[in-house]
Amino acid sequence: MPWLAPAAQARHSWVEPQRKPSNRRSHVGAQEVAERRADSLKKLHTLIETRTRTLVLFSQLIGLRPFEPGEETEALLQEFCETLVDYTASAHFQLYRFIEEGTERRQAVKVAAAEVYPRITELTRHILDFNDKYDGESRVEDTAALDRDLSFLGEVLADRIAAEDRILEALTSSRR
Repeated sequence: MPWLAPAAQARHSWVEPQRKPSNRRSHVGAQEVAERRADSLKKLHTLIETRTRTLVLFSQLIGLRPFEPGEETEALLQEFCETLVDYTASAHFQLYRFIEEGTERRQAVKVAAAEVYPRITELTRHILDFNDKYDGESRVEDTAALDRDLSFLGEVLADRIAAEDRILEALTSSRR
């Protein structure tokens, strides 16, 4: 095995003779690719988990319709806002950062990102606007506005997820 010292190799008859350095480099390169892919998969799973949690809380919040001012609505709204920001940040740090930095290497991902990333950026602004309006609010007085804002946010999330899924599809299909 190339990582064993020659003296250790001599003690083990099952050890193959040392290979040329070029084979070692390709082995290291393949190992680096495998590690990057495993890291990418972990990041994708984290993104999907935070997205799922956001959608669950969104559904629970919508389930409180018609909204009434009160502790239940406000507590769930605060939890939702926190999770919404976590999801948005997770998407950025797990996925979009590589697109913004120009470090993504896979052509299919670059093409998908070029097509949908500007829209994702626009949709992210709407998400942050919602959070700015409702996060930290101790009292939700205008329940009609909350209802309208959640309806709009639901459309924003659906659009963002559809765009995001195009990038995720490119990421996962480039592994096959």
